[in-house]
Amino acid sequence: MRDKYIQTAESVTEGHPDKLCDTIADTVLDNCLEYDPSARVACEALATAGKILVAGEITAKVIPDIPAIVARTVQKAGYETEYEIEVITHDQSTDIAEAVGGDKTASPQQGAGDQGIMYGYACWETVELLPAPVVLANRITSLLTTCREEKLISGIGPDGKAQVSVQYAFGVPERVDTIVISCQHDADKDPTELREELRRLVIARACHDVRIDENTKIFINPSGRFVLGGFEADTGLTGRKLMVDTYGGLAPHGGGALSGKDGTKVDRSGAYMARYVAKNIVAAGLADVCTVSLAYAIGQAEPVAVEIDTQESGYYDDAFLTEAVRSVFDFTPTGMIRALDLDKPFFAEVCNNCHFMHPQAAWEQTDKTEKLRMACAELEDERT
Repeated sequence: MRDKYIQTAESVTEGHPDKLCDTIADTVLDNCLEYDPSARVACEALATAGKILVAGEITAKVIPDIPAIVARTVQKAGYETEYEIEVITHDQSTDIAEAVGGDKTASPQQGAGDQGIMYGYACWETVELLPAPVVLANRITSLLTTCREEKLISGIGPDGKAQVSVQYAFGVPERVDTIVISCQHDADKDPTELREELRRLVIARACHDVRIDENTKIFINPSGRFVLGGFEADTGLTGRKLMVDTYGGLAPHGGGALSGKDGTKVDRSGAYMARYVAKNIVAAGLADVCTVSLAYAIGQAEPVAVEIDTQESGYYDDAFLTEAVRSVFDFTPTGMIRALDLDKPFFAEVCNNCHFMHPQAAWEQTDKTEKLRMACAELEDERT
């Protein structure tokens, strides 16, 4: 194992243009699921100065008032500017609908809504079972939003980013090496006051369990001014913050976006299930670190591949753990939707500050640890 090395991850606030587009897409999805748990939704948002476009495929019993959803979501994020809103949606392709729905008289199982590879990851180094830089970066952006909404810091805007580099010693987070924060602010906000407030109310709280020392480098608004933000300063697009949504680039990613998609889309359900499995493996003490990979073929219910990689940290070998996992978890779209409550309208709640930092989410529970241990014990008995 390496002695000294640094790992880095970033996060963005709820008012970041890309993240706000994710929130719009997931709020549309939630409104569809509220009236129709079997709704098929693939919603995208694109936004720039003065214009927001929502597009995609929606098949649902009730099509919500999308312009009203957009207006409420943008206002809730902290922006008062008016936008022209355009909506272009149509039904899901009949070819895809038939492949996903299958022959319900023959089988109740739904097929996967697309092909693809999904990854889940967990490690022991934080209570969230995520890499320390991911946790710290997302704490910072969450606190930026809290400080703005609760007026703990005056004169800051909704748009912002954070990046955290953590130094490790023999695999253990040792200290924070670098913090970068870009925080939107009013034109008359005093930069010195802003830096002091962010250090005291955001950085100190976010990094309470990883040491900041005299050599930690802290950059706050390193570009100088950050007055113009949101869609007025930068185009936003759904699905452009894949690493922020997941593991900060510190674990593999299959490339599929999460937001705006219902549970039949394995880009989302598979990514959540893979995280659920990986987290339970680590929580059960069966490995220190775990990557779960799932692969699907469109229209097929069962995954074409399930693989476990514990980087040789597992109590059992990876093939053994894979067999145990397949006996405990249902990886069909129907099984994943049922296990993770993916037909419920709550996606807008979890699309900000990493999809895996929300303790209320079903995929963040560690309720399968005992079943995993038992499955491993039974497999061990069969082989002796």
